[in-house]
Amino acid sequence: MALKRIFSAGGIVIKKDDGNIKVLISQHSKHLGWDFPKGHIESGESSEQAALREVEEETGVRAEIIERVGETKYFYFEDGERVFKTVIFFLMKYVGEGEATTAFEVSDMAWLSVDEVEEKLTFKDTKKLWEEAKLKIDKLI
Repeated sequence: MALKRIFSAGGIVIKKDDGNIKVLISQHSKHLGWDFPKGHIESGESSEQAALREVEEETGVRAEIIERVGETKYFYFEDGERVFKTVIFFLMKYVGEGEATTAFEVSDMAWLSVDEVEEKLTFKDTKKLWEEAKLKIDKLI
């Protein structure tokens, strides 16, 4: 069976709200899993550019990159084809509202406290990535 490789990038966006850190997560409209916003890296685009673009397109949130957090890798099936996906994630800071041009890909989104994020995330790999990101956030506070 042929294996298709996909490379994506996304963001763990944080913002201060009344002195408290809030973290953006989104629910995928197809499989309904809760994750951080992410999407395909387009031809000629860096992972940083893709992550910033995808966060804004899916959620309407403009952000700037603080640092790279890590990556997740997983297999899934799409249209009868086995896919191996690598997603690079960046820790980002909220800078304002933008335009959600692919909002149809997201059925819901939420700004959660740092302590609420892990429980809401759907996937094991993303939860592990969140543990690494949380340590970086703790150093920023």
